[in-house]
Amino acid sequence: MRPALAALAACCVVARAELPNARLAVRNTTIHHVLQCSDGLVLPAWRPLEDVPNLEIAFRGFIYFLVLMYLFIGVSIVSDRFMAAIEVITSREKEVRVRRNGAEQIVVVRVWNETVANLTLMALGSSAPEILLSVIEIAGKNFEAGDLGPGTIVGSAAYNLFVIIAICVMVIPDGEVRKIKHLRVFLVTATWSIFAYVWLYLILAVISPSEVEVWEGAVTFLFFPATVMTAYIADRRLLVYKYLKKGYRVNERGVIVEVEGDGSVEMALKPNDDGTEDDELEKSRREYIQVLRELRRQNPEEDLETVERMALETLMARGPKSRAFYRVSATRMMTGGGDFSRKISERAQSDLSEVKAELQRRESTSTGSEIKGPNVRFDPDHYTVMENCGSFEVRVVRRGDLNGEVTVQYCTEDGTAEAGSDYIATQGCLVFGPGEAEKKFSVQVIDDDVFEEDEHFTVRLSSAKGACLASPSTATVVILDDDHSGVFSFPQRDFELTESVGTYELKVARTAGARGKVRIPYWTEDGTAKSGAQFEAVQDHIVFENNETEKFIPLHIIEEDSYEKDVLFYVNLGNPESVGDNNRPIIPGNEAVHLTTLPEDEAVVAMMGFPRAGEITRAQLRIKESKEFKNTVDKLVQRANASIIIGTSSWKEQFSEALTASSDNPDEPPSTFDYILHVFTLFWKIIFAFVPPTDIGGGYVCFVVSIICIGVVTAVIGDVASHFGCTLGIKDSVTAILFVALGTSIPDTFASKVAAIQDKHADASVGNVTGSNAVNVFLGIGVAWTVAAVVHWSKNEKFIVDPGNLAFSVTMFCSEAALAVLVLVLRRRKSIGGELGGPKITKIITSMFFFSLWLTYLTMSTLEAYGYIKGF
Repeated sequence: MRPALAALAACCVVARAELPNARLAVRNTTIHHVLQCSDGLVLPAWRPLEDVPNLEIAFRGFIYFLVLMYLFIGVSIVSDRFMAAIEVITSREKEVRVRRNGAEQIVVVRVWNETVANLTLMALGSSAPEILLSVIEIAGKNFEAGDLGPGTIVGSAAYNLFVIIAICVMVIPDGEVRKIKHLRVFLVTATWSIFAYVWLYLILAVISPSEVEVWEGAVTFLFFPATVMTAYIADRRLLVYKYLKKGYRVNERGVIVEVEGDGSVEMALKPNDDGTEDDELEKSRREYIQVLRELRRQNPEEDLETVERMALETLMARGPKSRAFYRVSATRMMTGGGDFSRKISERAQSDLSEVKAELQRRESTSTGSEIKGPNVRFDPDHYTVMENCGSFEVRVVRRGDLNGEVTVQYCTEDGTAEAGSDYIATQGCLVFGPGEAEKKFSVQVIDDDVFEEDEHFTVRLSSAKGACLASPSTATVVILDDDHSGVFSFPQRDFELTESVGTYELKVARTAGARGKVRIPYWTEDGTAKSGAQFEAVQDHIVFENNETEKFIPLHIIEEDSYEKDVLFYVNLGNPESVGDNNRPIIPGNEAVHLTTLPEDEAVVAMMGFPRAGEITRAQLRIKESKEFKNTVDKLVQRANASIIIGTSSWKEQFSEALTASSDNPDEPPSTFDYILHVFTLFWKIIFAFVPPTDIGGGYVCFVVSIICIGVVTAVIGDVASHFGCTLGIKDSVTAILFVALGTSIPDTFASKVAAIQDKHADASVGNVTGSNAVNVFLGIGVAWTVAAVVHWSKNEKFIVDPGNLAFSVTMFCSEAALAVLVLVLRRRKSIGGELGGPKITKIITSMFFFSLWLTYLTMSTLEAYGYIKGF
């Protein structure tokens, strides 16, 4: 023990003796530290670069880090303006002519295919900073290769695939799963995303080591349209159903989009092979109707329009949303802008008003077009008079310009009623003076004591001067015999009514006489419509007074708010019977004896004088859904896409949003934290509020201006990231995969998390990751390296790219990415049921596995960059 203590004491003495020299060495090293930094494309290096103390180096690194984080927020905000423009552009529609059930129709379809939009503009929007950083870095280094751009693309791909998916798997509630709906597209884009990085390794280390040739850069870029094309083929299944012509289908929100088909309407607008699209559209309709019923029960005091607006808000909040919506929502929450609840409410009110107005316009248009200019017509054009009325007046009206004089001839024409025996023939001329809008003339009816059936004649207008004849120019007059009790029946067998009618008045007509008081029993009968569910059963009677020719049976229809309803029930009439003033039946006596004294033909007619039932005593009533309700549902379901609210219509709206702090709950005021975030990001909000609104130029102006702004901010990010790395002695390749890739992917992280929780499928949260990873390489590196290779080729030089850390990083990512995709596919087995979620233990294991893949990638790439392990 003593020798050990002696040795320890000796070491302490030596260390104490050498301490002053060590302090002097540290002091000298600090004083003479030289930073190997150079001016960036936009931002010059922080000077001085020599004799920089360690404390100042730490201070500079801290400032650079804060500025870098602030720039990430800025590029996220302007990227959201870019995404909003893309959403408006890809939501454009066009009119096409199709044939349906043998008739040609004009339908509105989406211009952009959903898969093509996601892999082109949407991918460009979510990855614009990474892509532009690669391009700008090449341009800033005189078309020499750099580590920051490619490293950011590979690092961002690793973060997206490993970390984002790990988070999305974990945030799903226990026991729930989210499954990728378009599996074919996912597998194609996943294959391309892995191949993209394999291709990078091939051109860096195998085909032409340390050199990128022009054709290699060009082929890298051309893989981008190849990715889009193969994904489109997978989406449309063109390899299975080849040589099919273009058709159309209805997606889950009632929007018509292009599909493969035989060109016929019957195929194009029928459910497709798997029935999923029309099934989902029907689900959306049923969901809207169900929500409407629930809200009507919960808010009985509210009017129907208010409840419809509330139902539309609920449907928009629950419905599927685009990647752009989730991305913009995530940034708004990160910057104190709140969610879209208020905008959804405003949009729902606006959509409901527009739909109601459109339906009213269509209804008014469908009633027929009015003749322009002055015209004359009958109003009304049908008269029913009793035989004993003596005379009645016929009304003629003038419409349009009432100035000037108008004349029109009129005359009566025989029908079953004959002039001289049933009525007195009449003719004449009506003269409308200036300002006169109507004229009347009289027609006399002849009364007799002979039993007769109902007869009719017509009155016709002709030879109008100063105006034209409009329809109706002929009026029909029916003379009812008042010498017998009449025939009672429904005017037709079949009636169609809507469930929203409330109380339907079913007409019972009295013809061939109107003498006396008659009582008729009636009752309802169930068919496919059941009493108590679709209508209220009733059993009663109606009473016709003397000379009364029609009565109505009130039928109460129960409204169910059904989207598609087609049910039947029946109403029956019993035998009519004459009644006295006390409503007791009258038994005919003398009348029956009198019949025996009449000739046979007159006796037959006289028998008709008793009240009797007509041919139609059983009416079939068909209850259909309310056409207005159905049209309203169709229109609102088509509009129930919350993604479209991310656009803006004016600079006023943009500045109002930029200057206003909001909370996630629209019913509560912003919290202190919301105000802190709002104030912290106010500078970026105001700057990018100057970007043109998406409503200008169909979104293209906003698209162009936004991408320019992204390029400017990205250029500054590249300079700051490079200065940050060189100040702290961190290599660009490590800065790229650790800091820049993480900073540019934070909004996508929140967007994917929210999408995973809210969406019914995993496409918005997971499916887009693989497509974006492939597009990043083919666009970001393809464009940059192609341009650089062409510039060097024009100078008879070679474009040198050191494989080094990039090749090693790509290899690590490809290996792990293949493993990750395999795990996702295996999770679709019945034991789990989907890529995201599942049992709690399974979720934890999967998330930890994906997160460990990312940590392994970062660790191995960093160790290789600093030479601790050997790369390529």
